[in-house]
Amino acid sequence: MAQLFEILQIRDIVLKNRVVVSPMCEYSSVDGYANDWHLVHLGSRAVGGAALVFTEAAAVSPEARITPDDLGIWEPGHVNFLKRITSFIEKQGSVAGIQLAHAGRKASHHSPWKSGKFLSEQEGAWLTVAPSAVSYKQGEPLPKEMDITDIQTVIQDFVTSAELALSAGFKIVEIHAAHGYLLHSFLSPLSNKRTDDYGGTFDNRVRILKEVVSAVRNVWPANLPLFVRISATDWVPGGWTIEDSVKLAKELLILGTDLIDCSSGGNSPLQQIPVSPLYQVPFAEQVKNETGILTGAVGLITNVQQADAILSSGRADLIFFARQLLRDPYFALHAAKELEIEIEWPVQYMRAKT
Repeated sequence: MAQLFEILQIRDIVLKNRVVVSPMCEYSSVDGYANDWHLVHLGSRAVGGAALVFTEAAAVSPEARITPDDLGIWEPGHVNFLKRITSFIEKQGSVAGIQLAHAGRKASHHSPWKSGKFLSEQEGAWLTVAPSAVSYKQGEPLPKEMDITDIQTVIQDFVTSAELALSAGFKIVEIHAAHGYLLHSFLSPLSNKRTDDYGGTFDNRVRILKEVVSAVRNVWPANLPLFVRISATDWVPGGWTIEDSVKLAKELLILGTDLIDCSSGGNSPLQQIPVSPLYQVPFAEQVKNETGILTGAVGLITNVQQADAILSSGRADLIFFARQLLRDPYFALHAAKELEIEIEWPVQYMRAKT
């Protein structure tokens, strides 16, 4: 059987194949609440055969949102509709996952199709926070440099959101520490200029992420998986590197992290990314080979042959599909047919199987 359709057990959770719906921002919420768009968007990918369906980045506080339109999970009211979504996903034989995030200095922006620019005061802008008072882009307001109380508040926000996620029925939680958002901005010397226990040395810069992971792992059931998404490199000289990522992954493994979701970039407009098919796969391969932790490959993986080759050669353990699953929600069903592998279809669609 093709590796793409082999099961994978992580703790007590069994994934029926290696197809994962990568977290993808939909910018379709009001006050953080999920709605019919999210039910149909996520539910259709479960109907389409993906083993693991992740929500988009879910903000752990109102200030943690990238935009006013972001999904959130910071208050009990968010749980009810999310529970409806997780229930539907599970009824399709898939697993529901949620990515918890804080946008840091990249918060308080318009959604992409509303210009993507920083919100003005008249448009409801809020104060952003970061490890240091360094803006992401020239001309944007400086974020507030976080003090120790701010840091402890953010850690508790992640814990609260994880507890709410559990009550909403999610079975896998992913901590977002990539793409220039808050936790990544602490990791990178490009954005972290602190001189206290949360800045300077590698050990200090990774401290907040390790504290978040430990705190979430403490409330997340031992039988359920915890993932961390990282940017494996900043793609900028003097920034975060793949060697740093390997070192970090070793420490996160000890803390109870089950898988590293290997993306890259997003922390500096100076980044030079050699974008091409499979361009991030070597990061997943190196982290996996040098640490023994499970990894997920993501980024311009668009067809069955690419995905199966990555898995069969041992370069990663899961394939996180993003744009390809926007184009084709039923990618897994189509992939199985292409590989001539028999998998279960929704009974409502059986007449279209052959």
